[in-house]
Amino acid sequence: MKIQEVSIPCGTVQLQGTLTLPEKAQSIVLFAHGSGSGRFSPRNQFVAKVLNDGHIATLLMDLLTKEEEAIDDITRHLRFDIPLLAERLVGCTDWILKESNIRNFKIGYFGASTGAAAALIAATKRKKEIFAVVSRGGRPDLAGNALTEVQAPTLLIVGGDDYGVIELNEQAYVLLESEKKLEIVAHATHLFEEPGTLEQVAKLALQWFHDHQ
Repeated sequence: MKIQEVSIPCGTVQLQGTLTLPEKAQSIVLFAHGSGSGRFSPRNQFVAKVLNDGHIATLLMDLLTKEEEAIDDITRHLRFDIPLLAERLVGCTDWILKESNIRNFKIGYFGASTGAAAALIAATKRKKEIFAVVSRGGRPDLAGNALTEVQAPTLLIVGGDDYGVIELNEQAYVLLESEKKLEIVAHATHLFEEPGTLEQVAKLALQWFHDHQ
């Protein structure tokens, strides 16, 4: 298992990320965090570890720079700038496609909260490159009209006690025209903090990526 910190050029900024390459990996999953979170999110790090153990490489990155995060801590508007987050995710995807040791890897997205909408929009910008998308407690509804353009097989995972968000995922699910599945994890709230629920998320994600890579 090789782990390295990377700096990813994206437009006029440099994004920081953690790239983990397990042995025998042939695919890589990019994590799109949401709601002010970043590459150090313990929940996404947990899911990434499960994917790594399943021989899938991962890239956890901050979609905002430190300066942008400082501004967002006050204004809280950048975390909801879905087009910006999607653009950054596309930039990270293009970076992978140029890196000699991973450019032939199949690429998947794992999005949480608003990051799920960014992942779905980004998947429509790189349709040939993205083999699957997974949303955890996401807001896929914020992807708007892009939902009908998604071609990648998409798994929506929602907590059974995440009232309001379940309905938003059901609405987005109807609009998706790609292969799709909606999984509701019983007794889980928005952050999947209940015992065993995050493990279920990781298991579902791993199976989805394995089935479609």
